[in-house]
Amino acid sequence: MSGNTWTAPTAPGPLDASVRVPGSKSITNRAFVLAALSAAPTLVRRPLDSRDARLMQGALTALGGGVERRGDDVLVSPLAPEGTEPASVVLGNAGTVARFTPALAGLGSRPVLFDGDEAIRRRPIAPLLRALRDLGLDVEDEGRGAPPFTVRGHGGIAGGKVELDSSASSQFLSALLLAAPAFESGVTVRLVGDAPPSEPHIAMTLDLLRRFGAAPERSGVEFHVPATALSCPEYEVEPDLSTAAPFVAAAAVAGGTVRVEGWPQHTTQPGDWLRSLLTELGQRVELDETGLTVTGTGEVRAARLDLHEVGELTPVVAAMLCFGDGPSVISGVAHLRGHETDRLAALATELSALGAGVTETADGLAITPAPLHGGVFHTYEDHRLVMAAAVLGLRVPGVEVEDPETVGKTFPEFTATWQALLG
Repeated sequence: MSGNTWTAPTAPGPLDASVRVPGSKSITNRAFVLAALSAAPTLVRRPLDSRDARLMQGALTALGGGVERRGDDVLVSPLAPEGTEPASVVLGNAGTVARFTPALAGLGSRPVLFDGDEAIRRRPIAPLLRALRDLGLDVEDEGRGAPPFTVRGHGGIAGGKVELDSSASSQFLSALLLAAPAFESGVTVRLVGDAPPSEPHIAMTLDLLRRFGAAPERSGVEFHVPATALSCPEYEVEPDLSTAAPFVAAAAVAGGTVRVEGWPQHTTQPGDWLRSLLTELGQRVELDETGLTVTGTGEVRAARLDLHEVGELTPVVAAMLCFGDGPSVISGVAHLRGHETDRLAALATELSALGAGVTETADGLAITPAPLHGGVFHTYEDHRLVMAAAVLGLRVPGVEVEDPETVGKTFPEFTATWQALLG
């Protein structure tokens, strides 16, 4: 690593490696929220320790909760949202913190300011703020529909029925469902507009609610979570399968075998879809009780892929398809324009700059493989773009990855683990 760039290493030959990735960001931050709403402390085992996870811990502390690090685990104590003095929640560029914590501020009576990095001010949140207003919270955003905004509660949230447009992010829906057990009468959310992206993340939210003792119900586009006293003395977080994406992609691109330790045999994580994807792209995939083993050929089949439900995998999948045996198309991911950056524009720009033929479509990318060359790969403060660049570097010497530290959002040790993967 030099200056503010990292030279992505090339693979010396077929791989033979085993890796363990950190805990799931999506599960970690959902578990932290539910633990803070529980009646007694919860020991969250093996959670992700990254910028996003620490921002969530900081948010819960600011809102009156308690967070205590215990080795690899975190003890979360219930919220006690007392007092009237103003508070502030630092969002960074963490979508889960920006979406999941404003409702919690409504459980108290003091004004809470939410703000973060410049990038978070560009990420959609207006439909969620509208729903919170409909549920009785005072939300002041000067018409921006984005941070910075201030939430003031009235000592609790009555709950009840609310309509929500969650088409830009499934996190809007998850935010209301996660907080609902603490509402006086729970919540019934009726979705309007287009279907939310990433159905697996909605399933994950419902699964965690059940693990903590809630009884969520779903009927088509209507969701109901009754008021409940939550309890879960211990909860263990699964490895992050989306963060595992570049490692299993490495087996396909460089050839050889990569084993991801601890891959769950049953999970709601969208990243589990990688198993069927890699099989479709011509790789051998084996799952047993100890983990997932991917054996690659170094050859990648072209494909037409609808990634609507697994959009966060798009950067790594796009990088992998640049080595395909023909043109490929990724569709169903228009919502990625509102992620950490406009991921579609960023991928089209950066992959094309290194020689690939990548163009944006209305809802995805068209990828035509071509000879690639080295150069600077800009990452736009987006952790998944660092991972995509690393995959390119396996076969393309001289890929200079800008601002590699941004991967600290989900995996602070990524570059060191990647180097170890290549021996």
